[in-house]
Amino acid sequence: MGTPTEPVNVPLALPPPSLVDVSTRFAQHRRLAVRQRKRWLEILLNWEQKNSYAVYDEDGQHVLQVKEDGSGLWKLLVRLFLRTARPFSSTVYDNPIPRPLLQLRRPFRFLFHRIDVATAGGEIVGSVERQWSWIRRIYSVRDKNDVEVATLFGPFFRPWTFEIRVGDRVVGTLQKKWSGLLKELVTDADNFALELGDAPPDLKILVFAATVLIDVVHFEQAKQGRG
Repeated sequence: MGTPTEPVNVPLALPPPSLVDVSTRFAQHRRLAVRQRKRWLEILLNWEQKNSYAVYDEDGQHVLQVKEDGSGLWKLLVRLFLRTARPFSSTVYDNPIPRPLLQLRRPFRFLFHRIDVATAGGEIVGSVERQWSWIRRIYSVRDKNDVEVATLFGPFFRPWTFEIRVGDRVVGTLQKKWSGLLKELVTDADNFALELGDAPPDLKILVFAATVLIDVVHFEQAKQGRG
């Protein structure tokens, strides 16, 4: 994968994309790699800042970027005290022209973690919400009508993997990837590989959005637990 490209200025008059536009954008991707971007201050001080991700396609091209919204003292206090339970919103931008495509909103919850997904223009795409289970990691993926269209299932003996299941079929995976010994020692940034195959475009959008929630709930929590 190449170095993330620098964004260029986006025309102010450019209208927000419709759901059809965003679905078309995601339909072309069978695989995506999501790489968390860490700042050196965050790495050196072990101080969680706003999450940011660079997204690459199957050819290694930097195609999207995700940035957690908000700034100021209040947002800082929320991150410090609520940590992995914190509410947040993130914007998904096209790349290299940083046109907003999606808005991801995570409400405050200690249990039944959830992320709501809409286009930058406000059209609802759906949601992903954790389901009750004693030992399994199961998320319900719901469309804009709140109808379950898939589940994300974490096998007990594969803690870094979530299977994308439609009914009884596994149609893809969401998996945290090993970054290599040196990188794992230097930084706790997380990398994910999404195998999306021929899933419907709206399902691809929702699974992609679920990566942000799963990173915060399962992998940020694990890192903080070790600290």
